[in-house]
Amino acid sequence: MGNLLASPAPPTLTEKNLSSQAGKVFVVTGSTSGIGFELAQILYAANAKVWIVARSASKAQATVDRIRTAHPDSQGQLEILIVDFNDLTKIKPAAEDFLRRETRLDVLWNNAGVMIPPKGTKTAQQYEAQIGVNALAPHLFTKLLAPVLLKTAEVQAAGNPRVVWVSSSAAERFAPQGGVDLDALGKESSYSQWQNYGMSKAANIFQAAECARRYGEAGIMSVAADPGNLNTDLYQNMPRYQLFLVKRLALKPAIYGAYTELFAGLSGQITAANNGAWVVPWGQVANPRKDIDAERDGNGVAKRFWEWCDEQVAMYE
Repeated sequence: MGNLLASPAPPTLTEKNLSSQAGKVFVVTGSTSGIGFELAQILYAANAKVWIVARSASKAQATVDRIRTAHPDSQGQLEILIVDFNDLTKIKPAAEDFLRRETRLDVLWNNAGVMIPPKGTKTAQQYEAQIGVNALAPHLFTKLLAPVLLKTAEVQAAGNPRVVWVSSSAAERFAPQGGVDLDALGKESSYSQWQNYGMSKAANIFQAAECARRYGEAGIMSVAADPGNLNTDLYQNMPRYQLFLVKRLALKPAIYGAYTELFAGLSGQITAANNGAWVVPWGQVANPRKDIDAERDGNGVAKRFWEWCDEQVAMYE
């Protein structure tokens, strides 16, 4: 969810000027609809090998068929990986399946997520759903794929591989002071669902910063991105009257979010000098809210949140 009042600059990296991605391997979570679908479609059309990551095998296959039909001349490949980010026990088997079948990973887009489910919604491990699906699950998934990312970094040029943590401007609009209330994690919370969503998305900003700090010297780039205000299924839990107003006033087609994510994953403007960057619509490097930005420091909330995630996922690695 982006800033409703902002007027982003035009996208600079789109399907029209993206060079051939032949030989590259990409993973896009949440790629059966919305932004993830549009991104996967752009990458496949550019001749990449794209892994469609989804909970449903039938939806994943339908997505593959739809993309292939739309781009019959592509020399790329489409593969399917089934994983439910609502359940941490499902992530390692999927990651192991990928590692058995691939020796390279150029960009991992942690794109899947949930927004404002009914209050009290929990993951299979009883975490608040948004912190669980939007932050804990991609944390584990990324750690499990780290070996192939590191292997790819040994042979690829600077700037690759990358991990893109898909955040939202909800981090700036709704997250509490400091971004993440560490004392509230894993507990019943008095925060509203919008605040919980904002916290989960501030968590993604912190994860990008910490991932960059921990893996940057090994050649892995890590970026957080706010895709923008987009007409996707992410808004399905919003009350109808709110959804009507938001769609009338703000939402752009999902492909614009794909342009933001494309920039985050492939733009040459992301370098070792700004590893851990915050990318905003429709492909610009910016700074997040001041208190969140300050907490990205190596001794701030970002470090402590990463360590909390490590503790929570340890038994599932």
